Amino acid sequence: MTTPTSAEYDLWIRRFHQAPGSKARLLCLPHAGGSASFYYPVSAALSPGIEVLAVQYPGRQDRRSEPSIGTIAELADRVHRMVATLDDRPLGIFGHSMGAILGFELARRLEADGRGPAVLFASGRRGPGTHREETVHLRDDDGLVDELKGLSGTNTALLGDEEILRMILPAIRNDYRAIETYRRMPGEPLSTPIVALTGDEDPKATVEEVKAWAEETTGEFSLSVFPGGHFYLATHQKAVLTEITDHLAAHTG
Repeated sequence: MTTPTSAEYDLWIRRFHQAPGSKARLLCLPHAGGSASFYYPVSAALSPGIEVLAVQYPGRQDRRSEPSIGTIAELADRVHRMVATLDDRPLGIFGHSMGAILGFELARRLEADGRGPAVLFASGRRGPGTHREETVHLRDDDGLVDELKGLSGTNTALLGDEEILRMILPAIRNDYRAIETYRRMPGEPLSTPIVALTGDEDPKATVEEVKAWAEETTGEFSLSVFPGGHFYLATHQKAVLTEITDHLAAHTG
């Protein structure tokens, strides 16, 4: 695996605030259709005590001219190449929805390197071994927009701008295809501790489905359930940040 150039790294990994004296890093992985900027408030709140890095997937915002990546496996391989050299301090991974599955696959790759992450935060997503037959990516544009509005994860004013919609819908559809066609490949559970977080009214993941994350680690497992739906974290930011800070401290010394 070749070391990425600084230009490649900067395309993929965004640092909104400097935190040179931090004792730990948190790598944040966006949801389907999401971008690195979703985690700007997390970086603002946790820095400089924790260095927050956010992944920018191809096909959106300043990378919208690049082709999107079609599978979770390939996306995990690409992100792994970017972060494999971040070994000077403990690394936590936080992924929401699609990002949680990507975080799981990234943790598998890092453990195979012999240096798994300190903790994996899996937010708003059922366990990797659970399965629902979902075909949102096959809907027409109106159907895709209806899905986004139903999850309340995208600004409704943005959804009403047809020109912007034409730019972002291909990337959103690609993300939905990637996560809806994902199947957990056979393999041993992680040794990385897992912290699962979810909303109690999330239509994409029941609490029982989220509990299935416990099967994915031989390490510690904890579950936190918040009032709300798929984007519960937008209204419970302070509590979620406390979970992140406390668990990172517990697992990084």
